[in-house]
Amino acid sequence: MLRTRIGLLVSAAVLLAIAVPVTSAYRGVSDLVAEQLDRGLDDRADTVIATLDAAGRPAARPDTVEQLLLPDGTVRPLTLPDPPAAGPGADAPPRPALPVSPRALEVARTGLGAHQEDATVGGTPYGVLTKARPGGGGAVMVGQTYAGAEQVDDAFLGRIAWTSTAAALGSALLSWLVLGRILRPVRRLARAAEHITTTRDLATPLPAAGRDEVGRLTRAFEAMVGALRRSREQQQRLVQDASHELRTPLTSVRGCAELLQRARGRLAPEDEEQILATLVTETVALDELVRELVELATDRQTGEEPEAVDLAAVAEESAARFRRRAGREITVTVECPVPVWARPRAVLRCVDNVVGNAVKFSPVGSPVEIVVAGGRLAVRDAGPGIAPADRQVVFERFHRAAGTQSTPGSGLGLAIVHDLVTADGGEVFATAAPGGGAEVGFRLPPVPAGATTA
Repeated sequence: MLRTRIGLLVSAAVLLAIAVPVTSAYRGVSDLVAEQLDRGLDDRADTVIATLDAAGRPAARPDTVEQLLLPDGTVRPLTLPDPPAAGPGADAPPRPALPVSPRALEVARTGLGAHQEDATVGGTPYGVLTKARPGGGGAVMVGQTYAGAEQVDDAFLGRIAWTSTAAALGSALLSWLVLGRILRPVRRLARAAEHITTTRDLATPLPAAGRDEVGRLTRAFEAMVGALRRSREQQQRLVQDASHELRTPLTSVRGCAELLQRARGRLAPEDEEQILATLVTETVALDELVRELVELATDRQTGEEPEAVDLAAVAEESAARFRRRAGREITVTVECPVPVWARPRAVLRCVDNVVGNAVKFSPVGSPVEIVVAGGRLAVRDAGPGIAPADRQVVFERFHRAAGTQSTPGSGLGLAIVHDLVTADGGEVFATAAPGGGAEVGFRLPPVPAGATTA
């Protein structure tokens, strides 16, 4: 779960942030306490030496033990035993004797220097300082228990432990609450996605998008769902239109086939020939319609990469092909051509469709002109033209203007031109030709700066 993982990560980061300064502080406090203990031992040793030089005895302290170490190794206690706790008649517990190490004995023999060490006396840890007694012979040994220091250390560690634990728990709780609020839009978006996956309802409303990264994710998801919704609508419309357009030629083919089946050779030769010609015509129309549908649905040029395309050269190639195919006069006029940025095969298909449309709807023997000006290509014919009301819808799928229903064709040629041109960032147009007839074409964007051209 994302919320749990992030919460654990935040808690770990807080613990790390606490551990580093706490460790440093603990080391600093330990060094300070040790320094104070060393200073206390040294001050106590100086006090004991001064008291002995004045022929006195040092006053007893509950946390220290003092003794005189003679050069021959003899140890003499310097402080009186602790007063009895049970009253004047009780025996006082004896003071513990500090152990004498070889280094301490060396200080006492030489009467020079000092030596500090740790020792355990009766199960209690002591810090022991042996300091030479100038002029008096021997050395003074002062021992101080670490019980107070250990209490400070334990208290410090205890406070650090519960403070760190409280901080970690508090940060975990706070991060859990904050993350719940931050991830709430993500959960809503996930529920909406699951609902769309289950119901296939692309119209499911999505949660409101904010201005943060989650909002960007929501807007991107909304754009993706919108694109899927539009694609499904286009597919459904294509299927509906295709089924409608296929119904007419299929009905004609079926009727002709049933007529031939019932007649079984009893038809007149000219009637049979007419029926067969109708079958061939409708079959060719079906073949063309199916090919156009497949081309429109799959867009086989989408795998092509855009590159610089010479519109004039493409126009010349298409004009030469239609001259041979239709035997029509097709001219190409070029005015200030510039390379366009598009898919080469898609451009050739668009030019062929526009030229083929002009040849189909113009009178036999009339010329067709292709005009290339910059990134604009227009095909002009001498046909009946396009009514102003049809100029906006002539590029829709299966659209047939009034008076052209009997003309062979699928009604998809210009729709394919529209889809291919707009996919490359261009635009299509249909208007009246200067000398009468129609002018249909498209514009494509120029080659962008910095693009690699062949």
